Order: sequence, then structure tokens, then C-alpha cells
Amino acid sequence: MAYFAPYVDASGLHICGYPDIIQDNVADFKQIYGSSQYCNPDSAIYQLLSIVSLKQYDTFQAIQLAYNQSSPLTAVGAGMDRVVKINGLARLPYTFSTAPVVITGTVGTVIANGFVQDTSGNQWALPTTVTISTGGSITVTVTYTTPGAIVAEPGTITTIATPIGGWTGATNPSVSIPGSPVETDSQLRARQAISVALPSSTRLAGTIADVLAVPGVVNLATFENPTGTVSDGVTIYGYPAGTPLPAGLPAHSITVVVLGGTDLAIATAIYDNRGIGCYTNGTTSQVVVDPNTGYSMTMRFYRPTPVPIYVNIPVHPLPGFTSATLAAIQAGVVNYLNSLKIGESVVYSELIGACLNARPDPDSPLFSIRNLTCTKNLATTFLGPIFSGTLGSSGGTGNAKGDVLTVVFSGGSGGKFTIIDVDGGGSATAVELTAQGTAYNVGTDLTTTSSGLGNGAKIDVTAIVPAAAVDIAILFNQVAEGADANVVVVAI
Repeated sequence: MAYFAPYVDASGLHICGYPDIIQDNVADFKQIYGSSQYCNPDSAIYQLLSIVSLKQYDTFQAIQLAYNQSSPLTAVGAGMDRVVKINGLARLPYTFSTAPVVITGTVGTVIANGFVQDTSGNQWALPTTVTISTGGSITVTVTYTTPGAIVAEPGTITTIATPIGGWTGATNPSVSIPGSPVETDSQLRARQAISVALPSSTRLAGTIADVLAVPGVVNLATFENPTGTVSDGVTIYGYPAGTPLPAGLPAHSITVVVLGGTDLAIATAIYDNRGIGCYTNGTTSQVVVDPNTGYSMTMRFYRPTPVPIYVNIPVHPLPGFTSATLAAIQAGVVNYLNSLKIGESVVYSELIGACLNARPDPDSPLFSIRNLTCTKNLATTFLGPIFSGTLGSSGGTGNAKGDVLTVVFSGGSGGKFTIIDVDGGGSATAVELTAQGTAYNVGTDLTTTSSGLGNGAKIDVTAIVPAAAVDIAILFNQVAEGADANVVVVAI
């Protein structure tokens, strides 16, 4: 192509590239000073023209960026903030995770600027002033000190970080409500696309858009049962298209499952859009008063139940692997789990894909994943036959080559390692797995019983045989929950 000035037509903005610009500038120079001028890349004049050409190209690129800022499809940052105002939207700010905590102590004790701590070391701030009421306890809402999604399971916020006389205990009876970081461009772009349905011709599309526009709403699922019977979970009819409605939805109803936002604002959005005579289904209810008629009506919807997902990922390090890689794998899996929509299943292969995102260069892998376990039932998490293990921190005493060490593990049995080498003092220096056993978990420094005269040898179980690779189903009124404490990544 030859150089051309930037222009806009029906297909958008057109600019030429750097090679066309430098070629045109060299041609213009020769036209002025003669075609015999030496203008190869090693000449001083070419270097000067290349500097000028690059600055011209930078200007064209700036024009492209400015042009892109005019559309919600391509705008970024502050430009995106300006564009979505047309739809009455604003970027959602960051929010802090919160949790209910029961404070106990002497009646009348005043706690000023107090902090509590969870089992992961995260600190949560109490309200500025808390007074322990009659009965020796009071329930308050604590706020995590940094914005973002921090999960604290029930009974994990128990440490008093700022001791004061008369304050004796703290505990959270239920799971925390995760906060969120500042809304990203892609999230805001998706919300803008949905928001254009506000003046839509369908009641359901309007309901979805209006609820999503409620400040603080971060996740939503909506279903409509237009039939005269309760949904059976099999018949393919309704929203989303092509899939059956969840079982148990009442006849002639809409079901909204929403995370974030206040109850009244959500109920009002549903009231403003639901059809006449349509039943609103859910376990959370809120009375809405019509501002024109004064008529009161109860609107119902669901708050999603968080489902903690437990993942165990043994990784085999390759050259270049560091502890930072472990942290990146864990963060990738947690982010994937928390990105899932309400009712969206956890896909086994996507968990592996989330792990692989920790590779800076896909062509130079830092680790290998050969087995991965995941579950939503902590009671049966990761139990299975031993997949691999090594000698622990102690080789014991009085051991001999060929002795068999049986791994002692609560609930597990039959896991055996054979000693293949010892030192002069009868301490085992190397072992190999000879029987996998059943119902074991990953663990370090597990005690053993010996078939010989030795004792005190310890075993590290580094991985267990994974269960069948299956996806984890999430109900329509549930949402998968990822937390650092529940995603265990170990190098073996």
C-alpha cells in the first residue's frame, strides 16, 4: 500500500502503517534533493526520517485510540466511563467483603476501632464503636480492610486482634459476603450491552436489565415458567433457550436469583417490570409500595447460596518453577471459580485451563499437572489411594533395607512403603511406594509402623490417586465459591 491521510468512511477509521509512512517520507526527500541521494537504512538521513515517521505513526495511533473511545465495543478506561453514561450507567466501584460477627464479653464494654482476625490472618474492622449489650453479646458487621472478594467460612473469624478489657470472644456464625474489585472494562461492556434492553418490548428482558442496573448487583440468573404446571427439570422451555428450566419453579412465574444490591432495590426493579398476575418466586421477600396507587405487593427472589469448591492440585515442577508459580496457579483457579455465574457448573477441564494460565510462556512450560481432584463435599475431599510419596523429616532408627512401613492415617489403611536404603545408624534414607491403600489424604510427616525392628520413620504423602474427572453441578440458586484456603497447590 501507499501512504494516505487518515479518513473515516462507512467501515470506520483508516490509517496507514509505519512502513508506508517512512517510504513516503524517503520519496519526498528524494523529490526535493534529487533521486541520487543515498537513503538506505544505514544513512544518517534515513535515521532522521525514521524518527519523524515514527512520531507520525504514533500520532495516527493516538487518533485510532481516540476514535475507539467513541464506541462501547472498543472504549477503555475513562473513555468507557463516558460512553456508558448515555445508558445511565456508571462503573461499579470496589466493595469490601463483610461478615456478621458475634462479639461476646462483659455487658457495657465499649470497643473503639476494634479488629478481629480470621484463621488465614486476614483482619476485619468492627464498626467504629461497639458496646456489648445486655446478655453479654452483640452481633455486628465487620468489614475486611482491603477491597475485593475475601471468603471467610463460618467459625473462622475468631481472633481478637485488638484486645481490650471486657471483650472475651468473637465468631462469625455464617459465611462472609464477598466484596469485589473495581468493575473491569469487559464487565462494564457486558452490562452496557444488557442495559439497552431496559426499554425492551419483553417484560423478562426488561427485568434482567433493570435488576442488573441496581447498584451493587454483580451476578444474576433469571428464569420464566410460562406454563400452567410446575417445571419438571426436563422439558426444554423457557430461559435460557435450549435448556430445561430447573425443577420446581411454580406455574406462571419468574424466578430471579441475584447476588449483591439491596433487597428493596431488587424487589422494586422486579415490581416495575413483571407482568400482570405473574408470580415472583423465591425465598427472600420484600414488600414494595406502588408510588402512584399506594398498593402494596410482596416481591420474591432468591439470594444464591455459596458453594465452596475444594481443589487439590499436585504439580510436577519443570525448569524455571518457583514458589511464585504455585501462588499464580492458586490465584488462577480461585479467580476462575469466582467468575462463574449463578447456577453455572464447575467444569473439570476449565480448572486445568485456569492452572495453565500461570505459564508466562505456553511454549516453555514451568510445570506438569498429571492429576487434579475437586469436590464440593469437604467430608470426602481428596481421599483415595496413595499416588506418590517420599520419606518425611525422619528416617527413624533401627531400620533395615526391605522393611515395610505402613502409613498411619486417620480413616486410611493399607498404604505401604518399602525401605530401599538406610544409613549406618539404621535411619531410612530412601523409600518406594509398594501398596497404595485406601482413603488417604495428602499429608506430611505421617507416622508409620514397621515390619521390622525400626521405628520413628515418617512419610510425606504428596499426592493421591484422583477421583474420576467429573464436572461439579451447581443448582440454579447456588453459586460456586473459590477461596485460597480451599485451593491447595503442592509441588511434588
